[in-house]
Amino acid sequence: MRVHRLFSGFDLRDWLLANDPALSRFRMASRVTLTIVISFAILFLIHLFAVPLPTASYGLGIVLSIEGGVAVRDKGNSRQLITRLLGCLASLAVVAIAAALEDHRVLTDLVFLVVICLAASARVFGPRGFAIGMFAFTSYFMGAYFHPDIGELSLIAVGPVVSALTGHVVRAMLLPDNWRRDLLRSLESVRGRVNQILFKLAALASDGQVGEHDRQELRQLEDRLKEVVLMAESFIPRPAGGVFDKGGDPAAELAIRLFDLHLAAESAIVLSQQSLPDFALVHAVIEGKQGSLAQQDDTSSDPAAETRRALFWLGDARRHLVETIAQAQMTAFAGVEPADDEPTAAAIDFSFANPLIKSALQITLAAALAMSFGLMLSRERWFWAVLASFLVFTNTNSRGDTAMKALQRSLGTLFGIVVGLGLATLLTGHDAIAIPVAVVCIFLAFYFLQISYATMTFFVSIVLCLVYGMTGALTVDLLALRIEETLIGTLAGTAVAFLVFPARTRGALDAALQKWFDALDALLSAILDGKPRYELISLSQTLDGAYRDVTVAARPLGSAWSVVTRPGRIRQTLAIFLSGTYWARIVASSYGEGLSDADREKVRAALAAARTRLSAVAPRGSECFFVERQSAASAARHLPISMSGARLGVEMVGGVLDRLYPAA
Repeated sequence: MRVHRLFSGFDLRDWLLANDPALSRFRMASRVTLTIVISFAILFLIHLFAVPLPTASYGLGIVLSIEGGVAVRDKGNSRQLITRLLGCLASLAVVAIAAALEDHRVLTDLVFLVVICLAASARVFGPRGFAIGMFAFTSYFMGAYFHPDIGELSLIAVGPVVSALTGHVVRAMLLPDNWRRDLLRSLESVRGRVNQILFKLAALASDGQVGEHDRQELRQLEDRLKEVVLMAESFIPRPAGGVFDKGGDPAAELAIRLFDLHLAAESAIVLSQQSLPDFALVHAVIEGKQGSLAQQDDTSSDPAAETRRALFWLGDARRHLVETIAQAQMTAFAGVEPADDEPTAAAIDFSFANPLIKSALQITLAAALAMSFGLMLSRERWFWAVLASFLVFTNTNSRGDTAMKALQRSLGTLFGIVVGLGLATLLTGHDAIAIPVAVVCIFLAFYFLQISYATMTFFVSIVLCLVYGMTGALTVDLLALRIEETLIGTLAGTAVAFLVFPARTRGALDAALQKWFDALDALLSAILDGKPRYELISLSQTLDGAYRDVTVAARPLGSAWSVVTRPGRIRQTLAIFLSGTYWARIVASSYGEGLSDADREKVRAALAAARTRLSAVAPRGSECFFVERQSAASAARHLPISMSGARLGVEMVGGVLDRLYPAA
């Protein structure tokens, strides 16, 4: 009954924010969907009451509405508008070229490869170059697909112009960026995820036992909390150097509160697994009434006492967060000054030393292969193969990543077409139902874009089936052809990723690990040098971000085709890195608090030894993911409240390095 009453206070808004920090995915999906709907409506009204528009105008209006919502990443409304207008000009230029070369199909295909190479190379110029490149690629794709007449160019231009202006209005006025609102929502999301952790601990305390499934769920909750804390920290305005340089700064105080809450939650999770807390204490923390319980002052290493201290610490940190949220709701962080949004000039490097240039050549070659085999299959629909080969290289940093994305696109297309064919068949002749269903699928596609590429492709494929059904072009042969062309494109992209300038997964992982080792060394060095706590917190956040990059780089090692051989070892190694990240943050938080001179010297000696050990093992890189190690139970974690917190923490960092490379 007590657990039932506890969960009756579940807050739906907290749950939503806990699963979509700052509602960022919801806002992006809403922007794309709203831009498409408004642009299409405007184009349709122009078609009805002003001048008939060619199909290419609608096609460009829709695809550029998507690119405007996804690819335009500049900071500031004015810079975003400039990027959209430049993208619009690039769109019109490539469509004009496609229309002029319509009677020379072989030349058109070759020019398409040139456009692809230039569009991919434009990423060298930063976010604006990336966006303009995507505008150019998708526009030439649509121009070659619809075969527009050169005389219709002025009418075709209506589509890109309408989508660019509509996209700007939607993003700048209807659904604008607002760092104060996003920071508040992300803090509410942090609170929501802390609540999820407390609810889980309450359930475990009520049951009186912790199973392996419970441990796995707690690890997932810990990872999700880390994710949203990093997001919240990214919204806190910082000085140009990224490090706060004085005390009393409201932004710095907020960063410290987040740091303490994150550390308290991690400690509560780990210590509760070793010794479950009393249900009454967890319930009091959830209700914000832990002050009514007597907090014992002993600093013994008794597991039950440590768990109690962890819960009291988490309760206090959570209370501070709730107070911060309440104050922010009234003042909108009035004391926090916004950061300077001036973009940092990107270094322009067109040499082969730049991975972006290598990637551009890979994309162009993959597109050429996809084009060649796609043309063998269909003279009219080969563009699908080129599209797939281009997109599988987006946001990937290794050949393993590319292969995974190719597989996700293929599976998403296959299952999306199966479901879409059924929906389109059922809704034939019922456009009033099919159109809203298509709009919902567009929203879901871009809502899940940042979570699952396969899910995004699934919903996009459903939308295409519904569109084909409404236009009377839906046939099983056409859908089968789309699957075949998609497979050609993904296979071409995967082959090129593995054979041409291959970025080995281990190479990408080595680079990510080097960042983690460098971040850990910088943090330990700063502690030794007596840097202020604000700087230590900033370095701890850098270490957190480096750990996240390691998990992303290691993802292909545990992919579907290696699930039988290595996933246990991969997860075990990542858990060791997570432990090292945690203990380094413990040292940063507790060093200097209550340490005697003798203990301080011992900690300094241990820090120096850990740095020496670090310099010895760091060159071995990703070897740690492939070594055999004994599966020993993790050592107990203690709280940095006690005098031995910093000393224990630095000893545990050394132990982590020994566990990563046990044969060293």
